[in-house]
Amino acid sequence: MQHIVTILGARPQFIKAGSVSRSILSRKEGGADIEEVIVHTGQHYDANMSDVFFEELQIPKPDYFLGIGGKTHGAMTGQMIEKIEEILVKEKPDWVMVYGDTNSTLAGAIAASKLHIKIAHVEAGLRSFNMRMPEEVNRILTDRISSVLFCPTQAAVNNLNNEGVSQWQTGAKVMLSGDVMQDGAIFYRNLAQQPPGLAVKDDFALCTIHRAENTDDPQRLANIVMALNEIAQSKQVVLPLHPRTKKILQTGDYDTLNLTIIDPVGYLNMVWLIDHCSMVMTDSGGLQKEAYFFGKPCITMRDETEWVELVQAGANVLVGADKTKILAAYQAQKVFDSQKLDESLYGGGRASERIVSELLHG
Repeated sequence: MQHIVTILGARPQFIKAGSVSRSILSRKEGGADIEEVIVHTGQHYDANMSDVFFEELQIPKPDYFLGIGGKTHGAMTGQMIEKIEEILVKEKPDWVMVYGDTNSTLAGAIAASKLHIKIAHVEAGLRSFNMRMPEEVNRILTDRISSVLFCPTQAAVNNLNNEGVSQWQTGAKVMLSGDVMQDGAIFYRNLAQQPPGLAVKDDFALCTIHRAENTDDPQRLANIVMALNEIAQSKQVVLPLHPRTKKILQTGDYDTLNLTIIDPVGYLNMVWLIDHCSMVMTDSGGLQKEAYFFGKPCITMRDETEWVELVQAGANVLVGADKTKILAAYQAQKVFDSQKLDESLYGGGRASERIVSELLHG
């Protein structure tokens, strides 16, 4: 029996983990001796994560909900370690599986390491090389104590090898698994739903802005909005906005007249928007990859990205918050040829199978 406890803390992590959970269930139904227990730390409260969320996305509901959120990094992580440790002592798993780079990820890894439980880190090896980002600290520390490191890309493998992963932990294994997000994109494409009440043209750009480095810096935000407003004179720009960002735009001196601003949408609505848009403009990490999965060019309004292979492949352009660069990238990406993309760059949609196979034999 391979008994796995999975630690999750945010809606995107549940969507990623859903692909692996479906693979685990498939193996179990096929006779494999494997079981998964899911722990939701509650790090990010999300009103959209109702019973309907789990049913529509075909994701197993958490077995434990800790309700730890809305605190400082230290208080949140410390309380998570304490509560997760109690569950691990009770469950006695063979593996603790964590995803990505949240405080929940780090807390799960620390709790497991203290109890000498093997740690599987999905999305290991990613680096922005910006230590001011809490996520960068979380992912580096989690990698440091993991037993098997599932890397979504060759670049992630290279990062770990360059850092000397073999010297970190005796027997630590680095594996190029591919990206579970691609598995999910393929699965959910047929379930996607158009956002209700939204009228879109045949040719529209999908844009998201949410990172504090952009929304909390008036000059950066102004540059981005001016560029989007100019683009929107010739192409519809659909902008789902978090209420906090929407309030900043409404209370500040920002011209959003030409933009199609809508409320945040659910994941299946977002998949529909990505699938039907002609271009993505974002400061999100995950959306950069999802644009690639659906063959759409991406303009990333950040100064760095963890997904360097997308930039190297020409599918993604880094522009920061520079209006001139945003407009130049927009013009360049209008002639983007999705046929030239390497579909195997992120594992071709079989990452979950590889991960579960390794856990079964690990």
